[in-house]
Amino acid sequence: MDKFVIHGGRRLRGEVAVSGSKNAALPILAATLLTDGPSTIVGAPDLVDVANMRQLLADLGAEVTGQGKRIQVAVRDERRSHAVYDRVRKMRASICVLGPMLAKRRRARVAMPGGCAIGLRPVNLHLRGLRALGAQIDLDGGDIVATAKRLRGTSVFLGGPFGSTVLGTANTMMAATLAQGRTVIESAACEPEVVDLAAFLNAAGAKITGAGTPRIVIEGVKQLHGAKHTIISDRIEAGTFMIAAAITHGEVIVRHVNLDHLVAVVDKLREIGVHVEPVGDAAVAISSSRHLEPVDVTTQPYPGFPTDLQAQLTALLCLADGNSAITEKIFPDRFLHVAELGRMGADIRKEGYTAIVTGVKRLVGAPVMASDLRASAALVLAGLVARGTTTVNRVYHIDRGYEQIERKLAALGANIRRTDGQPPPAD
Repeated sequence: MDKFVIHGGRRLRGEVAVSGSKNAALPILAATLLTDGPSTIVGAPDLVDVANMRQLLADLGAEVTGQGKRIQVAVRDERRSHAVYDRVRKMRASICVLGPMLAKRRRARVAMPGGCAIGLRPVNLHLRGLRALGAQIDLDGGDIVATAKRLRGTSVFLGGPFGSTVLGTANTMMAATLAQGRTVIESAACEPEVVDLAAFLNAAGAKITGAGTPRIVIEGVKQLHGAKHTIISDRIEAGTFMIAAAITHGEVIVRHVNLDHLVAVVDKLREIGVHVEPVGDAAVAISSSRHLEPVDVTTQPYPGFPTDLQAQLTALLCLADGNSAITEKIFPDRFLHVAELGRMGADIRKEGYTAIVTGVKRLVGAPVMASDLRASAALVLAGLVARGTTTVNRVYHIDRGYEQIERKLAALGANIRRTDGQPPPAD
């Protein structure tokens, strides 16, 4: 399987453009199952997860055409309503087809996603929302089977032990668009990706207000039509490149970035000593001195510091002058990168849900193993600044969330190359 070979020590310089958001594109593509007539989605990134979603839509009776940054989806056969395990296990976001199929086809059968490397991601809040709308939910052979003669608007609370649920909010909101009457989602996720989904649905004829706040109101309509929509930029990719510039003490302009989506990240970077300066409406200039300050950070639901940038920030803080504390409140098990950073000379100890990072003078290149998408990114960032050669194995993880990251980094001056290998395993 593919690897990245990185020779560290080069400062990044230049400009890099951020791709469209994977976490926005996947539920929006799933939402096309609600519509009568073709939809065009512009700006979806060219990623393994997006390709898997395209294939899943085809499995469920949609005609999916278009290449590059334009995807056309038109539903041709609504009789197919089974998202099988072999498809779902490759991409947890497959659960997003549950709400649309239930609302439009009155029946949905979706394989239970299961856990992943960063811990359990239960779907109980998804099912709570759909049950509140009137769905009958059963478990059969590892599949979630949801049926309803007609969904009816209601009030539902979607708060969980680790905050609101992004995909659970998306599933409930999508199902409610075709429900009879008004639905109110309390403790809804406020992430920009939820706002983008609501924008697509409203363009298709839905009546949704409050997206981006903890209270979303949906007035059910009889049908939705096709729509054209442009995906927002990927705030996690933007944050990753901002941290890449900082860790290499580089000077980089990151384009196609919405800083309003990264307020907590910008705040922490500035506290560390990174210079973050807006350049126009959709770009930011990042530079960093040699001295980095330690910080304490806790991951939180949006607009707090995102869990999807925790591993990358950990890599940066490995080189800070002092002790930092990183507390993970969203996915408490999301510290698999810690041991691999330790192989590169990092000084990190884990205490419950918190990692204590004592800054070191330098990191040293080593062979490391990627365990999940964001851990992969953290190891790549560490490799950029480490002395010597770092080999990051199992980079199929990073291909799920970053569009040609090695090419973008190389264009900024990084010495990074992909080596060919065998196809990645299915799990």
